[in-house]
Amino acid sequence: MNIKIVIDSASDISLEEAEKLGVTVIPMSISFGFNEEYYDGVDITPHRFYEKLIESDELPKTSQINAFRFNEVFKELTSDGSDVLVITISSKLSGTYTSALQAAEKYGNVHVVDSLNACIGERLLCLYALELIKKGLSIEEIVEELNEKKKKINLIAVVNTLEYLKKGGRVSSAVAFAGEAFSIKPVLSVIDGEVKMIGKAVGSKRGNNLLNTLVAKKGGIDFSMPYGVIWSGLDNTMLQKYIKDSAHLWEEHTDTIPAYIIGSTIGTHVGPGAIGVAFFEK
Repeated sequence: MNIKIVIDSASDISLEEAEKLGVTVIPMSISFGFNEEYYDGVDITPHRFYEKLIESDELPKTSQINAFRFNEVFKELTSDGSDVLVITISSKLSGTYTSALQAAEKYGNVHVVDSLNACIGERLLCLYALELIKKGLSIEEIVEELNEKKKKINLIAVVNTLEYLKKGGRVSSAVAFAGEAFSIKPVLSVIDGEVKMIGKAVGSKRGNNLLNTLVAKKGGIDFSMPYGVIWSGLDNTMLQKYIKDSAHLWEEHTDTIPAYIIGSTIGTHVGPGAIGVAFFEK
């Protein structure tokens, strides 16, 4: 039986990459004010998004994918009898998972998995699902395996500024002001489907060191599974520095470190200058 994958654009899988992987990406929408609305990754690139984010006084708003849009995709993909596997952004961060479930009700061959993650964490689950399809597992076996393995995904990131978390109401103005004054870099992680602050460091170098300490605490990276690093903003200078500073994580394990830019869904809240690492723990 043929199995097709559908994923939302919060995974930061571009349309070009989706075509190569053979998956269908449904874009979330993002709006700046009342007059400018874009489909994430379709009519606004990550680079243009960060340009506009930096210029804007107010945070843009991201919108979940509704059941109607999911239904249109499911109708097309199931028309040849294929099974459809849907992977969504965490249900605790967006109503997209609920919309997908609603649309899937009328189809017996559409299965929805809540990634309980976002951006690269969601992407890693998708890449693992593709590996399981190649191994010939059934749709039911794949869903069961994904729901088990998603608990082992770690996404840990250092945020360069508290400004965007303040704009989004995630931290107070006083905390943000103190953070900027003392160059405090918050360390965030996705835990049980929610974004939580798990540490703070003064300055970028200590932030990078704390990132590596937290990776070690998780038992290190399982290099037999998908992994990667992420960055946000208009250039990846800070990410390149982190990769250099954390050479011991990669040496003797891999020659390739997949790097991805954080798109608008999560980029709205972390702003430019964030870096992170995501992996399945051993």
